[in-house]
Amino acid sequence: MAKIYTDKDADLNVLKGKTCAVLGFGSQGHAHALNLKESGVKVIVGLYPGSKSRAVAEEKGFAVFDTGEAVKRADVIMIALPDTKQAAAFEKDIRPNLAKGKTLVFSHGFSIHFKTLVPPTNVNVIMVAPKGPGHIVRRQYTEGKGVPSLIAVYQNPGKDAKKIALAWAKGIGGTRAGVLETDFKEETETDLFGEQTVLCGGTTALVQAGFEVLVEAGYSPEMAYFECLHELKLIVDLMNEKGIAGMRFSISETAKWGDVTVGPKIIDASVKKRMKAALKDIQSGKFAKDWVKEYEGGYKKYNALLKAGEKHQIEKTGEKLRAMMPWMPKRSIKGVQAAY
Repeated sequence: MAKIYTDKDADLNVLKGKTCAVLGFGSQGHAHALNLKESGVKVIVGLYPGSKSRAVAEEKGFAVFDTGEAVKRADVIMIALPDTKQAAAFEKDIRPNLAKGKTLVFSHGFSIHFKTLVPPTNVNVIMVAPKGPGHIVRRQYTEGKGVPSLIAVYQNPGKDAKKIALAWAKGIGGTRAGVLETDFKEETETDLFGEQTVLCGGTTALVQAGFEVLVEAGYSPEMAYFECLHELKLIVDLMNEKGIAGMRFSISETAKWGDVTVGPKIIDASVKKRMKAALKDIQSGKFAKDWVKEYEGGYKKYNALLKAGEKHQIEKTGEKLRAMMPWMPKRSIKGVQAAY
């Protein structure tokens, strides 16, 4: 059983007298910066010239600098930029301003594990990864709670990397909930696998396929939407709160029987085989290479696939039905930032 680190295992004084820079002010960036600041840590924000986030960060009381200048001024630097943007920013603005004894912080291991950027050996390289989107990290902190987090150490020339990771985790509220230690390889590969095969890719493909089967069999799109998408939240919430066995306790006997007898016929050994193939592509670096190539090529396939998804019949049906649900948050998908 892995050790769980809590408040008593972390010392915020490790960051005392240090300047922490958060590069980027998106979902994770703003949460880390605000939580650390309110924990008494000196925090500055680094952004590229012309960034729309400058005014937002300044309004929240931060001194904002161009990325390179923020790196120069800081002792501990968090790179809270999208995976595909990190390498270019690293070579242009970050690497030239790094010096011995500084610490780089990541919230995901992609760039380090797949070596899209290679940091100098004289700086600490750590990860602090809350297991929740930035707005939850922020909200839990303001309520006196925290989001369970992961820490990892990749390079430790200063011999203080783990202490800094724990202090940062404490500053954002992570140690209030509990912190687990992992490594960059495990975090990156499991995170990508979960996103692709279960949480995002697997779930959306399953929902769309179920919807299509019912509509093609002559059932109304509205009924198909309710049964294959709308009610999914009820089941996921039960699983989230009580586990799979707890969810089964809360549903009818008929639903349980269908679950345990039909479910394994749908998600069968062939699905597991393809999941293993997806994991191999992640482990070998093939997925990372393909994704970087897609970014360098201008996101053509990526944008085409997203557009096709937006045109699926389930989206129109859902839009109409959600309009009948006053409790549902009304938000446009345009311009919504990534959760991490």
